[in-house]
Amino acid sequence: SAFSDCSSLKSITIPNSVTSIESDAFSGCSSLTNVNIPNSVTSIGSFAFSRCYSLTSITIPNSVTSIESYAFSGCSSLTKVTIPNSVTSIGYYAFRDCDSLTNVTIPDSVTSIGSSAFSGCYSLTSIYCKPATPPAENQSFVRMSKLKIYVPMTSLDAYKNAWSSYSEFIEGYEFE
Repeated sequence: SAFSDCSSLKSITIPNSVTSIESDAFSGCSSLTNVNIPNSVTSIGSFAFSRCYSLTSITIPNSVTSIESYAFSGCSSLTKVTIPNSVTSIGYYAFRDCDSLTNVTIPDSVTSIGSSAFSGCYSLTSIYCKPATPPAENQSFVRMSKLKIYVPMTSLDAYKNAWSSYSEFIEGYEFE
């Protein structure tokens, strides 16, 4: 919790010597708008950036393999998140209450999406889920009539079976 609740912090460049952003590192940095995460970082800890209300976009580098629980929860201004193809797991409540987020792409590498990972993301209308095998999930998304979950065309039936509670929202998609 090195910078936790540092409400005047606006921008941070994390040095290349850092390999992990620990739990609560920047939690509650309500004025934080810009974060540069280097390729040396392999994990983003629980609550690492939770309640960073001013954060509008985040690019997670290709070195990160896990986004832990509540990592970006409550980032209510977050409109864009780039999850790289290195991430294998998205923790529970990882993006909870990111209510400005309109779309998200789940890369091929993801094998599990934690419980309620995207709950409270009421602006989320498009989820592009690229893995051929449906990732394990447990009520990870908000069920809303405007939601569309795009999955590989060849995996449409597998997703509808594995994610049966979302079957009405799932559509086949030709990914490039």
